[in-house]
This record gives sequence, structure tokens and C-alpha cells, in this order.
Amino acid sequence: MAASSSCGGGGCGANCSSSASSATEDASEEKLGRLSISTGGAASCGKCGGGAVVVVAGGVGLCAECLRAQLFGKFKLAVTSNAMVRPTDSVLLAFSGGPASRVALQFLHEMQSKAIESWDASNSQALPAFDVGVAFVDESALLLKPKCEIELAIADIKSIVLSLLPGNKAIHIVPLEDVFSSELNDREGKLRELVGMVNDDTGREDLLQYLCMLSLQKIALENGYTKIMMGSCASAIACHVLSATVKGQGYSLPADVQYVDTRWEVPVVLPLRDCLSQELSLLCELDNLKTQQLLDRSCSGINGLVASFVARLREENPSREHTIVRTAQKLKPFSFNKFSANGYHDFLPSRLRPKFQNVDSDESTFSEVLCLICRSPFSESELHNLESTKHKAQKKIELYTAYCCQSCHFQILPGGTNLGDQFFSLLPKFWTERVDTASVSNSSLRDQIEDYLLEDGDDEN
Repeated sequence: MAASSSCGGGGCGANCSSSASSATEDASEEKLGRLSISTGGAASCGKCGGGAVVVVAGGVGLCAECLRAQLFGKFKLAVTSNAMVRPTDSVLLAFSGGPASRVALQFLHEMQSKAIESWDASNSQALPAFDVGVAFVDESALLLKPKCEIELAIADIKSIVLSLLPGNKAIHIVPLEDVFSSELNDREGKLRELVGMVNDDTGREDLLQYLCMLSLQKIALENGYTKIMMGSCASAIACHVLSATVKGQGYSLPADVQYVDTRWEVPVVLPLRDCLSQELSLLCELDNLKTQQLLDRSCSGINGLVASFVARLREENPSREHTIVRTAQKLKPFSFNKFSANGYHDFLPSRLRPKFQNVDSDESTFSEVLCLICRSPFSESELHNLESTKHKAQKKIELYTAYCCQSCHFQILPGGTNLGDQFFSLLPKFWTERVDTASVSNSSLRDQIEDYLLEDGDDEN
């Protein structure tokens, strides 16, 4: 203390306590400045009037506490107003290790903890707490990284999940190659061969994304989960809107930007749709939420170009991402982008029940034909091509090809009949069996009515 006062706080050497204290304060200020994404807002929070502004949202400067409250409020509103999670649900969180999925895990944990407290306090008279599981799809078979780094990253992911108490959360670390039949001896080799057949960088990256979703569906089905929660935020969705438009996926685009997507065997929900990636990264830093992104793969092709373009837009005006997402939301959603009232009515606030009751009619009947690979709904021209192919197809490959959307035709499918045969033979059976089942069903129906069909010329008698 004496040394500190004698030097007037200026620091008399490397070991001076004043120097160390000053260095700590400078480091804190430097970190806050590095993390801050405010753009010249007021010095104090515009909401609580207390803390220092770290971000400007909607023209209002927010401190760290208010930023957290705002993001959690958006998450909770999305979950409750869209009936994403019922008390009887078992939710599988898709965890990538990045800031978005890390925040989703934290917020979902807090909602679960509150439900557990209510259940315990009411002597089991309240609504039960939903279950939570965490899934990480390991793509290391396709990454050129040392085994020790991969093992360390996976250990970090396990420690992040295990640190969240109360509420036991099952952890599923599943290699991507597990989407193939367990009867295969070399599933890793088959994955590499399949991905290697796609020459287009964009198509290769998209195929990996579709395989990851298949892996999540497989985990959910095998372990009894009723919902899959993704960490897709407004920034990621904005990139998808632009890239999908460039790839010719405009017709199916509305299906990908909604809070709820029930076209899958296990429905998928997006509670972070209204949150920006910068805000989520900032919250992770401020709340010391550990992330692990060592196993992330970089974007390439169209996806990489679009990501760079959106990043430039963000630098000019952070609200551009919200603008892109809001514009896409004006497109008419599909019938599978809502939960029907059946099974949800009792868990909804009274003000929201009419919204779900209206869906319980013919609109809730799922009748869309979906792409074999990406599960995009077919447009009218694609449906016409499929119907004409069904009647004249001589080989399975012709039927498989007809069940692929135009975007997958251009980006993913290899050219040439021989390559096509090999490609479809490598696809997971979960995909091709859907087409086989539909084909058998159609053939059976035709056999049943064949005796009642008129032969050519019968109408002349």
C-alpha cells in the first residue's frame, strides 16, 4: 500500500501493486470495448439507466444485464407462443459448440430448472418438467485435424453439458457416419466416398448439412425425443434466405424460416430466430459461457460468398439481417410449419388457443411431396415431372432421381447414369426406403383398381 501511495498510482515497477491494478482495469476496459457492438449510443443503459452500454438494439443502448434479459425474453416468447415445448416433451438440443447453440442450451436449461423447482415446490401437483438431451454430430471423419485435438474438443463439449445442474441431461456424441446401416463394416469410408462424388463445393457442403439433420433425426427417434431444438439464429437464417434464393430454392424457402417445422419425423423448432449472432457471441463472453468451435467446418462455394456478403451488410447496418429475415417471413408458410391444436390445446395460454384451433382442419393434413435428399417441398413443375416419371420409370434410379428437387439435381447429383447408380447406392437407406415405400404403395393401389380401368378402345363400344 505504501509503495502504491508513494508512486501516486503511476506504478514504480513491474511488481508495483498500482501497476497490476491499473493493468487489470485496462484489460477489463479493453475486453468491454472489444466485445461492444454499440454504435455511438448513450453512455448509460437506455432501459435500466444503470450499467454501461455494450450493444445498441432497436436504437436503444443496453447494458449486459438488459441484453441478457432481452435475449432470454425473445427465446422464451418464441417457445411459449409457438408451443415449442410441452411439459410432457423430451427435447433434443442440437449442439454445435458455437455461441448460438451454447446460448440455446443455457436458456433451455434455465427454463427446465424453473419447471423442476415448480414441480418440487408443489409436491408434484404442478405440470411436470420436460426432459432435455444434447446431441453433437461428430464430423471429424472428414476433418484433417489431429486425433488429440478432436478428443479434447469432445471432452470440452461433455464438460459444458455436465456442468448444467439441476436436471440430468443425456449426452449423445454421434459420428456422422452412423447415418449408414450398422451392418456396414466401413461406414467412415462410405461417407467419404459419398461426399467425394459431389464435385460442387456448395453441393458437398449442403449434403453434409442434410446428413447432419438425418443424424439428429436418427438420434431422436432411437431415444424417444419428441422435439429437436436448433440454434439457428437470425444471422444464420438471413444467410440461408439469400443462398437458397441463389440456388433456386425459392419455392421451398418459407419452410426453412419458420419457428416450427413438422415435416420431419421428429419436429424441429427454432427459438433463436429473432436473435443476432453478434448479440449471442457477446452474451457468451459477458456471461463466461464456454464454447467449443474447433470441429467447425468453414463455408465454401455459394454459402461462403453469401456469408461474406451478409457480414459486409452487418458492418454497414446490423439491422440488415433482421430485415432479410422479416422479408422472408412474409412468404406464405406451409401447412407443416405449425403445430395442430390436437395435443397442444391444454398447454397453451387462452389468448393463443384460437391460433392453434384454426389449424386443426384440412390445413393441418400433410400432403406435400418432399425431396429425397433435402426434404424440400416440391413445386408444381417438380410434381408434374415426378408423376410423369412414375408411369414410365424402368429402373429405380429413374424414380430416385425424380424424387430429387431441381436444386439437388444441379448441386448434388453427379452426371451420368453409371455415376448416378453408384451415388444412390451410397445414400443412407433411411432416404431411399422412403421412395421404395411410396413406390410400392402406388403400385398396390394401381393393382387394386386395374380391373376397373378402361382399356384403349373400350370407350368406343
